[in-house]
Amino acid sequence: MAAVDIDMPMETGAQILNHNDLEREAEGFKEQGNAFYIKKDYSEAFNYYTKAIDACPKNASYYGNRAATLMMLCRFREALEDSQQAVRLDDCFTKGHLREGKCHLSLGNAMAASRCFQKVLEMEPSNSQAQQEHKNATAILDYERMAEFGFEKRDFRKVVYCMDRALALATACHRFKILKAECLALLGRYPEAQSVASDILRLDATNADALYVRGLCLYYEDCIDKAVQFFVQALRMAPDHEKARLACRNAKALKAKKEEGNKAFKDCSYDSAYQLYTEALTIDPNNIKTNAKLYCNRGTAGAKLKKLDRAIEDCTSAVKLDDTYIKAYLRRAQCYLDTEQYEEAVRDYEKVYQTEKTKEHKHLLKTAQLELKKSKRKDYYKVLGVGKNATDDEIKKAYRKRALMHHPDRHSAATPEMQKEEEKKFKEVGEAFTVLSDPKKKIRYDNGHDLEDDGGLGGGDFDANNIFRAFFGGQGGGFESSPNAGPGNFFFQFG
Repeated sequence: MAAVDIDMPMETGAQILNHNDLEREAEGFKEQGNAFYIKKDYSEAFNYYTKAIDACPKNASYYGNRAATLMMLCRFREALEDSQQAVRLDDCFTKGHLREGKCHLSLGNAMAASRCFQKVLEMEPSNSQAQQEHKNATAILDYERMAEFGFEKRDFRKVVYCMDRALALATACHRFKILKAECLALLGRYPEAQSVASDILRLDATNADALYVRGLCLYYEDCIDKAVQFFVQALRMAPDHEKARLACRNAKALKAKKEEGNKAFKDCSYDSAYQLYTEALTIDPNNIKTNAKLYCNRGTAGAKLKKLDRAIEDCTSAVKLDDTYIKAYLRRAQCYLDTEQYEEAVRDYEKVYQTEKTKEHKHLLKTAQLELKKSKRKDYYKVLGVGKNATDDEIKKAYRKRALMHHPDRHSAATPEMQKEEEKKFKEVGEAFTVLSDPKKKIRYDNGHDLEDDGGLGGGDFDANNIFRAFFGGQGGGFESSPNAGPGNFFFQFG
């Protein structure tokens, strides 16, 4: 250990010469360092300033110069130590205070930086560099306050904006970078968030905040197992990291609840699956991708339970969260088909086919387009009041009932408007029966062919009365008044 000057006995001439030699040698190293600094060879400049300090460790300017070099090498923490040593050796060293302030500023310590610049301004009130840097420190403090308020209000875009502005001044502040990355993750901008976190981890593999953000990105991308590994690693580095602890707990709970729902669905316990997916959706509203899958899964369970309107709502919620989620579009399209909302079904299948042009998706789209085309024609099944799988006997019975119900003779005492309406219905019943009772026409109709374009109904020559008479087996069939009946009382008499 070197002796303290005041305790030293008077130096001999040889010692004085040796001291002067060291000072000259140190100055020589400093001059060489300056030359390399001017050439922007900062690594060599650093080496020579270090030699100068080794030769003369109590010279403030050597520490100041090495601090400047370290700043150019972006080694701000080391530069901060040298700057602080420089001002400890010489409290009036304004460049030392300025450099200390700049290091604090680059590292995001705006309050400490402000104190350093204030010290310079006390010594040199007109120092323009200190004045500007003091303003920069104040600006960073303002951005920090705005970001804190924005985060509380969940205005993550504002936080990213504030951190970008702050980082323009505090380029080496890991704290600002982490906050920005966290908000990017919360905004769903995962690649950007991962890039920021990975940059920090390359410099500091044990940074718990960066490990947390890396895990958060994986968690929000539905890579839950990998995310948990990062959260656990963050907690190993910082056991009190509350955000990592909460995220780890949510990730495990979400995975467990989703798997419970999937198992119930596979076991055909659709009510149970529906409830479990509902519970899973309450765990973390911020997990967009996983929640999109949960909504789609719940929609699938709802469809199995014949809750088609709810299933459509759930699939809509899924695509709002993730508009690239093909499975949700397909599930919703099928629900639209099942509820005869054909235009909506076609729209969803078109979206799917535009995204993934597979044979299967093309077939689904064509099927929906055919159903849409068919829906725009008269629905002969609906006219007769039968299902699309009705048998020949069911079709005949339905025709008998509807034809008698709408026959014009039955409504001869009605108003002209009512008579016209019933005559129209009678004709539609005849058309429906003509098509559905003829196997060839029925097949063509079911396949979406327009029978009127093919002349299948005889065009304008179609006569519902002929169909009626042929069905009931006579030529003069109609309604006649009973001689003993009062007005409005009819009976059938078939000729």
